This record gives sequence, C-alpha cells and structure tokens, in this order.
Amino acid sequence: MKTYFKPPVSSWRQLCERPVTAGDNIGATIATVFEAVQKDGDKALLAFTKQFDGITIKRLEISQRQISEWAKQTPANLKQAIKIAYANITAFHAAQTVGLTNIEVETMPGVRCWRETRAISRVGLYVPGGSAPLFSTVLMLGVPAQLAGCQEVVLCTPPASDGSINPAICYAAGLVGINRIFRIGGAQAIAALACGTTSLPKVDKIFGPGNQYVTAAKMYAFSQGVAIDMPAGPSELMVLADSSANCSFIAADLLSQAEHGPDSQVILVCTASAIANSVGAEVARQLETLPRKTIAEQALKNSFCVVLDDDSKALEFANKYAPEHLILAVANPKKTARLVTNAGSVFLGNYAPEAAGDYASGTNHTLPTNGWARVCSGLSVDSFCKDISFQSITKNGAKALATTVMAMAEAEGLEAHKRAIEIRL
Repeated sequence: MKTYFKPPVSSWRQLCERPVTAGDNIGATIATVFEAVQKDGDKALLAFTKQFDGITIKRLEISQRQISEWAKQTPANLKQAIKIAYANITAFHAAQTVGLTNIEVETMPGVRCWRETRAISRVGLYVPGGSAPLFSTVLMLGVPAQLAGCQEVVLCTPPASDGSINPAICYAAGLVGINRIFRIGGAQAIAALACGTTSLPKVDKIFGPGNQYVTAAKMYAFSQGVAIDMPAGPSELMVLADSSANCSFIAADLLSQAEHGPDSQVILVCTASAIANSVGAEVARQLETLPRKTIAEQALKNSFCVVLDDDSKALEFANKYAPEHLILAVANPKKTARLVTNAGSVFLGNYAPEAAGDYASGTNHTLPTNGWARVCSGLSVDSFCKDISFQSITKNGAKALATTVMAMAEAEGLEAHKRAIEIRL
C-alpha cells in the first residue's frame, strides 16, 4: 500500500477515484451481451456460460430435487451458523417494517391524503460465485425480499466448474423461501433478468453486488427501463484510526476486504505515521499466511494509506471518499459516528470488524460503492417495496380546493385542468 503523507486538499479528488480494471470496451461488451440475450434468449445464455465460465450446461434452472440434494450437503456447523445469521438479519430487517405507515393527513376539510406500501411483484437476485460463492448474499437479499412479501423471487448465481451450485447457497435459499435458482452469472445473468428468456422471467427490479461487469450490466439494464437496487460494485473498506487503535486488528480488517477480489480497494486514514508504519508491517506479516494471498496482493496495489494533520481532516477525507464500509477505530467512535455523512455502513470501535457485518451482525452487506454512498442507502426492506399515494376528496373538499386549483391551472394555461374542477361545481 502506498502512503500519502499530508496530501493537499487539492489532491483529494484524485485520491478518491476508484481503480478501473475492466478495460475501455466494457460498455461495448455489455451492449453485445444484452443484444444477444434479447435475440437468442436461453441459447445465448448457454453460449456465454461456455465462453466466459468455460462450463457447458444443458439446463439453466435447477430442479427442486437437485436444490434439496445440494442443500443437504451443507455441513451441520455451517447450517447452524447460517441459521444464526438468518435470525440476526431477520431481526434487524423486521424492525424496518414496523413504523408509521398508512397515516392519513387531512390537508383541508374534506381532503384526506395517505400512502400505502406495496411489495414489488417480481424481483431478481444476483449472488456472486466464482472463487468465493457468497451464500451470505442470499440472506442479505432474500431476507428483506421475504419480509417485503414479493410475489416472485428468482436467484441467479454462476455455476462451479462441474455445473453445480454451492450447497450453502441452496441451503440459504431454502431458509428465505427461494425455490427458483438459475446457474448463470456475470453480465449475461443481469441481461437475462432484465430481458427475460424462455427459462428466466423478466423481473421488475434487479438486486445484488458483483464485479465491474455486473455493475455495468445493471446500469445498462437501468437505462433500458429495469429498476436496480444501487450501483454495488467491487468491495471497498476505509479504516479511520487514531492512537487507540489496534494495528493488528486494522491489518486483519484491511485484508478481509482485499481478499474479495483484485479490484477491491482498502484505505487507512490516520493522523500519525507511526500508525501507518505499524499497520503496514502487520499487513505484510498477515498476508504471508493468507490462502487468497495473490488476490489480496493485487487489491493492495489499488489501495493506500493517508496520514493527515488531525482528526477533523481525517473525517473530512472519509466523507469525501464516501466508503462502502467505514470502521471507526478511534477512542470515541460514537462521537465520531455522529459526524459521518457519507458511508454505506459504519462499524464503531476496535471490536466491530467489517466481517461481522458481511455475515451475521444483522445489517445488510449490499451497499453502495464507488462513492455512491453520498446519495444512496444500503439495501433494506424498503428497497423491495414502493409507496402509492392516495387521496379521498368529498364534495365539500372539492369546493374548498376549487379556487386554488383553478387559479393555478389557468396560470399554467391548462384549460382542461380548470374545467375538470369547474364541472364538479
């Protein structure tokens, strides 16, 4: 990791730019994939699976019997861990469904307005596979979909080299009530969910994280009129540390995100070069025994440390970067947390590792990346719902509104709007 010692504010914008590794032709590649899926459907998906994943499969959807058989292969201790994670995630997300809903407001006599929540009917979930099948993402996407009451939930995930799906993915899917799983990954999976094929239904909204190709595909789908959760791309973590921080803990946290993929980015922001040096030494030491060392090393090339003058400067930089994950390894994390304005998910104190949020603390790990935390929230039950506004207007209410509406309609030159009021008088 490079270290920048007290970089001027004028250089912060450049430091906050995320690494790009997909190449300049990513847009053209995504467009080609979508066009092929729209034209050839399942045939294109099978061809892309062979081309991109090197796997030949005959059927995209997995049978219920096969899902059940694979789910049974999940080790007992892992099943227990998934159950606990499921309970915690459900507890946190269930609380989001309890609140002030369907409150009627009488804006004036005879005029009542309110909103009601409805679940999105058909949603598609994307669960990354490849070198690390993320069964935890099944819980993060499936729990809020289940609580929202979506009528149809389909899941896409890349197959292993033998065409199988990770048993834990199948087991987690069963817990959240998902019974339609398709072995298809990458941009072609997003295209399938957006366009629909003979096998896969076209969905109303697409959810789930992925690499730069998956993120670009989701943005392309959005441009074609299909809703998405957020631009959730390669993982990123920032640690804000002061002299109270445990440097071994910080190094472990940085590596926990660096091992996600070569395009991940991890950043240390601190106020003393001694912290930077200690963390750097710990990263090097812990890296040597990491099974995914090669992947983490590539991610570390995209990563850096920033040493700034004081705590306020450090926090200012953090808010400008707007990290997906932010660990506050500081003496008073609660006080610092109140000053955080841009972050996907925040972890307070030395004993709140980001890995806990990735799996089982209860919060969602599907979060905005690439600076989108400035304007986007992480996944929640609300992400799977929409609100419809209603109004009930009595005869007296229409009379009370008439003068106001007619004056505004006339001023805008919309005569038919004015007449729609007049005719009721």
